This record gives sequence, C-alpha cells and structure tokens, in this order.
Amino acid sequence: MPITDVTKRSIAQKRRLFFKICFDCGAKNPIGGTRCRKCHGSQMRLKNRTLGAKK
Repeated sequence: MPITDVTKRSIAQKRRLFFKICFDCGAKNPIGGTRCRKCHGSQMRLKNRTLGAKK
C-alpha cells in the first residue's frame, strides 16, 4: 500500500535510505557514524539510494 502523505513519505525515505553499511560485516550504522557498531571497523559505505522499479 503506497504512502500518500508527504511528511510520512519523507520520514520513511530517511529511515530506509540514509544509513551506512559496514564493508566487513554488513551491519547497518547511523549516517554520522565513523566506526561500525558491531565489529568496530572503520571501513563503511553509504547505502545505495537509487530509486526505481525492481526487475
């Protein structure tokens, strides 16, 4: 069921798209984090934010 409310949609997009992924263990981390919460590694990447239909 699609979200039609603009504020709820922006909250959902921030929750789903704006975080970092650890290269070592794959854990989700906050966007402002510098070290992984799970393995304490420092190699992290931003989540891919490409929006589009699934194949």
